Amino acid sequence: MIRKAVIPVAGLGTRLLPLTKALPKEMLPVGDKPVLEHTIRELADSGITDITIVTSSRKSAIQSHFAPDPELERQLEEAGKEEVAEAIREVSTLARITYVYQDGPYGNGTPILNAARIVGDEPFMVLWGDDVFVADVPRAQQLKESYERVNAPVLALMPVAPEDASRYGVPVVEETLDGGLMRVSGLIEKPPADKVPSHFAAIGGYVMTPAIVDELERLTKEWYTHRQGEIYLADALNAYAAENPVYGQVINGTWYDTGTPLNYLLAQFAAALAHPVYGPEMRKLALGDTPA
Repeated sequence: MIRKAVIPVAGLGTRLLPLTKALPKEMLPVGDKPVLEHTIRELADSGITDITIVTSSRKSAIQSHFAPDPELERQLEEAGKEEVAEAIREVSTLARITYVYQDGPYGNGTPILNAARIVGDEPFMVLWGDDVFVADVPRAQQLKESYERVNAPVLALMPVAPEDASRYGVPVVEETLDGGLMRVSGLIEKPPADKVPSHFAAIGGYVMTPAIVDELERLTKEWYTHRQGEIYLADALNAYAAENPVYGQVINGTWYDTGTPLNYLLAQFAAALAHPVYGPEMRKLALGDTPA
């Protein structure tokens, strides 16, 4: 049973500067919600009750957004804006959120290790804070169901063209099972197009186990000995997969990595088109018509 999740958000968002100089990239709006709220709602809809956000001192806006604000709710209610007050109240009750400051070597494995003492000795989910995933069944739920099948670490995968694989971690597929599930023996980070081991990419969703945390601890101890390189989650997964089963699950849905300007705009546009109120006018604009 997976009850907990970790979301790393301490990155600087350099690919979106100067937009992210003062506003965390995870708080940029997609539709009528910040990017991070989409992820937290996805987790909550999948039965995740406890979320650890690994953050930095520059990102206090994240805590403010998800914190209770009874004074603001009261002012809105007195002004006759009960629906808005309820919407603000609901955001603060999506999950039990704990904040931890990132500390340690560079690399995406460090925030996982920072959160480990809170997660404890149980499997947990890891989602990045700048992804938006749109699906009939939430990506997190698909990952949970896969973990329940195999009782082992699971990576979220999406099909990708070979020429695009150099941007991602690409799994080495050892066995294909039913329902989009496959056993993998590791990840190759950003391989050249002529050397991709498969036509899938790891897209920033994981079910991790305490054994992966143990591998991260080992890598971190080695880093402090040699002071070289960065601590990557892929390295821990590869070390574990050398002797233990690891799986990938092809996710049904649409993935938006909002960490680049173009992909952020695409996510915004897709959300606008799908909006129940504003979508019709946005579709007119997309077709070249002038909105009313």
